[in-house]
Amino acid sequence: MPLSPDGPGSAPSSDATDSVVAALRSAGCVFAEDEAELILATARTPAEAVAMVDRRVAGLPLEHVLGWAEFHGLRITLEPGVFVPRRRTEFLVEQAVALAPGASVVVDLCCGSGAVGAALAASLDELELHASDIDPAAVHCARRNVAPFAGRVHEGDLFSALPDTLRGRVDVLAANVPYVPTDEVGLLPAEARDHEPLVALDGGADGLDLVRRVAEGAPRWLAPGGCLLVETSERQAATAVEAFARAGLIARLAVSEEGWAHVVIGVKPGPSGLKP
Repeated sequence: MPLSPDGPGSAPSSDATDSVVAALRSAGCVFAEDEAELILATARTPAEAVAMVDRRVAGLPLEHVLGWAEFHGLRITLEPGVFVPRRRTEFLVEQAVALAPGASVVVDLCCGSGAVGAALAASLDELELHASDIDPAAVHCARRNVAPFAGRVHEGDLFSALPDTLRGRVDVLAANVPYVPTDEVGLLPAEARDHEPLVALDGGADGLDLVRRVAEGAPRWLAPGGCLLVETSERQAATAVEAFARAGLIARLAVSEEGWAHVVIGVKPGPSGLKP
């Protein structure tokens, strides 16, 4: 694969670009031209570009090959084995910002790379940010992404990872929990099922095991008027709304047809303590 014949730092020749596109297309990459541009722009040397193309052809997610993912205007650092943030989840961030523009305490539960927490911190002022995940690799990665916002990342299972000082103080609780039914994990694209952690994908028999656990526990952590936001699929949304309501939250569903995104929102009753 002929790359940057003039040496490191040179722009790849058209032949090099064509070679990368051909390799990616032969591997089944639908957006081969766009991916080739990203790989060649990210690689620091011709040898690194070749290695990146080889990893992509072998089936690694593009974001793992690049070492980053674009999310809500941010470049989120990604490490091998960490869940790749989906662009549809930007809708969850947008809903949270619109609902609680004065939020001062935000928690990103099941944070993965910390993309949601970082995006919320970038969009809101004077924020105390906490994130948590049960996966040590995700915790390590998230710490890099929330560090610019003085965020703290905790390792553990859902709420058990959080400091008790947050009880009753959380204005926005964003929980992008796994919601793929166990029997359907094997139907996911190979990029996800082979290279992302199962704990970030498998949501139990109907995909809503963690949604129910988060909804049940949320009222003890939310401030009065605080909100919980969880992403689900279209077919799960009604059941998820019911789970929120059973937990004592004022529940509704927000949908983005364009982004194929469904976000269940639950607000804890009581006067909001959010800043105007």
